[in-house]
Amino acid sequence: MDWSDILIDGEQLVWQGRPAPRCFTFRRWPRALFGGVVLALALWWQVAGSELAQQQAQWFWSVIPLPFVLLGLYLSIGQLLMARWEWERVFFAITDSRVLIHCGIPKRKVIEVPLSELSYLRVQPVGELLGHLYLEAGTRKLTLCCVEYPQKPFAVLQPHVEGSATTVS
Repeated sequence: MDWSDILIDGEQLVWQGRPAPRCFTFRRWPRALFGGVVLALALWWQVAGSELAQQQAQWFWSVIPLPFVLLGLYLSIGQLLMARWEWERVFFAITDSRVLIHCGIPKRKVIEVPLSELSYLRVQPVGELLGHLYLEAGTRKLTLCCVEYPQKPFAVLQPHVEGSATTVS
């Protein structure tokens, strides 16, 4: 990613990265699993409603389960596709004065946090080489999800935190 149009004059890029694609896409797998159960139940209800609609000649019995089928489709498959689409637009950067997060579907935005405002920093390992970085700056709480080699940005940010930086294993 080209950060030159976002950087302030004289600002130096210290670290940049992006989330690991599989980790970012499947980070909400429990919700997708729940969506699969909702989809299975809604499809069963749809079949039963269609049969009832044919028997009683009342069309609305086959229409009532449709919102639940759509909800199950979104929760099971749709959110994974949306996360994969979002991954292509997510980038992280740390400069000598700010943390920058480039993200957003469908409209792109840049979230920036001055390093001077950081009050808390935590790494939560997801795998051997992956982790989430949790940042707090006043009332703002940010997460840099699925960062590969999270020790590098942690080491860059730790001196800027007011002595409350911790690592969670």
